[in-house]
Amino acid sequence: MSDASINAAPIVGRSTYRALSSRRHFVLVALSFALCMAFVGDVATGPASYGVADIVRTLLTPAEADAQMRVIVWSIRMPSALMAVVVGMALAIGGAQIQTILNNPLASPFTLGISAGASFGAALALAFGVALVPLAGDYVIAANAFAVAMVTALLIHLASLRRGASIQTIVLLGIALVFSFNTALAITQYFADQQAVAAIVFWTMGSLTKTTWPKLAITALALCLTLPIFLHRRWQLTALRLGEAQAASFGIPVRRLRLETLILVSLLSAIPVAFVGTIGFIGLVGPHIARMMVGEDQRFLLPASALTGALIMSLSSVLAKIVVPGAALPIGIVTAAIGLPVFLYLILKSGREIW
Repeated sequence: MSDASINAAPIVGRSTYRALSSRRHFVLVALSFALCMAFVGDVATGPASYGVADIVRTLLTPAEADAQMRVIVWSIRMPSALMAVVVGMALAIGGAQIQTILNNPLASPFTLGISAGASFGAALALAFGVALVPLAGDYVIAANAFAVAMVTALLIHLASLRRGASIQTIVLLGIALVFSFNTALAITQYFADQQAVAAIVFWTMGSLTKTTWPKLAITALALCLTLPIFLHRRWQLTALRLGEAQAASFGIPVRRLRLETLILVSLLSAIPVAFVGTIGFIGLVGPHIARMMVGEDQRFLLPASALTGALIMSLSSVLAKIVVPGAALPIGIVTAAIGLPVFLYLILKSGREIW
């Protein structure tokens, strides 16, 4: 190889990296723009029809807007629209990190049983008034859901510590937990009264209609506390995708990183599910779409996953309100309808590599 070729190689490498980085930044900007459009559409959609220009004007200058419209936009629609964004971000980030630490494309808080555990905890409060967390007050349903979700995450971690436990074993345990909690939920519904059963069924379908500003603030706080930690450990998480042995050779404490990430993911998953019910497939579909657009680099995968999850949730919220005029479908039904085909596609495409 000539000296000119040797000197030109680093230049070509840098130019290729700049082009790749520019494309990834463009993807993030495009996702941000699409999310803004979906958010405005979500706020504009509802029983009362308003033009997009009126909605934007009310959002930007609420003091100058009509009093009735200001109440509808800021007091009724804004909390649920913002909750869709925050929940989508939280679940997608949690799914991306679960897939990273388990190195399995089918892993997510939903498929590992964390969401099912939260549903069972909430059902105990709805059916029998059982409070697993003392002094929960008005948030007993959310507290129960959070407590059982954290216990589920602990069981998964304890299973991962067993000698000879593989990633496949952990995923299979998660699937077993899903069926176990679903069975326990069915038994709870069998012994509950009719009114409680109706409340449980509605809750497990997932809904944004009961969102309040305090619930939104708690969910956003969980996201704000965990996201900086993931960003701080972006290089460690990216290296973990190279394999556990390779990451350990870089001096990364793999076991501790996996435990801490699992705890943070449980927090990100349990709190949204505790407030809005079971929202399936966002943690599975969002990260995969983001990964196809920006790759495995956590510097880009994390924000892309957050934006993709939020975009899917906002669009699902819009669909939930326009499919049946005058009524809002439970958003969990819409996300399941979107996510299930993608889930089946991933199974058919990646099954051989996974198992």
